[in-house]
Amino acid sequence: MTAEQLLKVEIVTRKEILWSGEATHLMLPSVEGDFGVLPKREPIIAVLREGIIRVDSVAEGRLEFDVTGGFVSVDSDYVTVVAEAGAVRNN
Repeated sequence: MTAEQLLKVEIVTRKEILWSGEATHLMLPSVEGDFGVLPKREPIIAVLREGIIRVDSVAEGRLEFDVTGGFVSVDSDYVTVVAEAGAVRNN
């Protein structure tokens, strides 16, 4: 995959960086319903509800994170998730 086909993702809480890396796809639990993010998506800011974030990481495969809420910003293939609290899910 070329860099143009990847998302640069950072998932953080107030206390720590849960994960940072490149991904091909994300699924996020917003208050309006779950939605996916692919490269070249239109910019969006959304409020997250409690749920599971699924990341298809280039280096690590499928990753899952439990979050209690927060928000996500998507702009120019950069995705920043700021969660109220969160943890890596044991798959």
